[in-house]
Amino acid sequence: MGKRRQERMAEEIKRSLSSIIQHEIKDPRIDFSTVSVTRVDIPADISHARINISVLGDEVKQAETMKALQSARGHIRTELARMLQIRHAPELDFRLDKSIEHGIKMSSLLEELSKEAEEKKDHSDEKS
Repeated sequence: MGKRRQERMAEEIKRSLSSIIQHEIKDPRIDFSTVSVTRVDIPADISHARINISVLGDEVKQAETMKALQSARGHIRTELARMLQIRHAPELDFRLDKSIEHGIKMSSLLEELSKEAEEKKDHSDEKS
């Protein structure tokens, strides 16, 4: 399979998985507003798919969500094959992706530093 086709298939799998997780799974352990599919990596033969999942929340919530996705893996794979109209859906390997959470944390730290710098500037202007 060509590299371009492989990329398109990965993007289509990502889009379909997002839809399946949002609309098809009825597990109460999953809070759909905090779960997103960030990346899908597939080899040329599409036999496996490594899916990076971002879950906003604490460690317990992330662990529960990942357990729920692992237990629903068979159903998700079946729905994926149906949506993509392919005979053999790839084996799914869900991995927790903390990049969005890390980005939010960095953003809040930068904002906090900016406020401190602004306060120092205002305080030094008052002394002058």
